[in-house]
This record gives sequence, structure tokens and C-alpha cells, in this order.
Amino acid sequence: EVQLVESGGGLVQPGGSLRLSCAASGFSFSNSAMSWVRQAPGKGLERVSAIDSGSGRTTYATSVKGRFTISRVNAKNTLYLQMNSLEPDDTAVYYCSKGWSGDGDRGQGTQVTVSS
Repeated sequence: EVQLVESGGGLVQPGGSLRLSCAASGFSFSNSAMSWVRQAPGKGLERVSAIDSGSGRTTYATSVKGRFTISRVNAKNTLYLQMNSLEPDDTAVYYCSKGWSGDGDRGQGTQVTVSS
């Protein structure tokens, strides 16, 4: 059974930083592309970033490029999202997802609120 547990969210002021973590189990993490998706209040799911399993190839939504960095440590079965220069529009529930597209299994999510 795929299990994904996100953590690291919270309340941060505009311009601040957070690092999200996703602990994965129940599947071959090192052989799986992974992604981060988010859902802002009243909006649909948006894929924020994805990382390949082997090459380390990454992709970012235009809205976060240059501010967010996705990474993974396969030895720890853990996915990360470093978020810098946070903006109020980044407020959302963030989920990690198995797969490149962001449409795969997701965890319960972690709330990120950017507000002064």
C-alpha cells in the first residue's frame, strides 16, 4: 500500500521560507518519479514541481520557478520541497504525489499559509 506523509507546513510571513518533507513507503521510491501538487482555497489541483527517479530531471510551474526547489534522498525514501520567497498566492494545501504527472497517489497534505 502506497503511503505518503507530508510535513513541514505552517504559517509564514511573505518573503519567508519553509521546507516540506514527504516520507514515502509501500512502493519502490527510488524507482518512482515524484511530484508536489497544491490546492489553494476554491481552486483546483496544481502541479508545483516534479522530479524524475533516475536522472534527477526536474520541472517547475512557472509561478514557482526560481523560488522552489524539489529534491529527494532515496536512501531515506523522502521527498523535499524547499520554498523560498513565499508569497500570499502560495497559500494552499501541499501534497506529495507518486509519479511525474501529479495525478497519482497522494498523502493527506500539509497546510502552508503565507500571511502577514
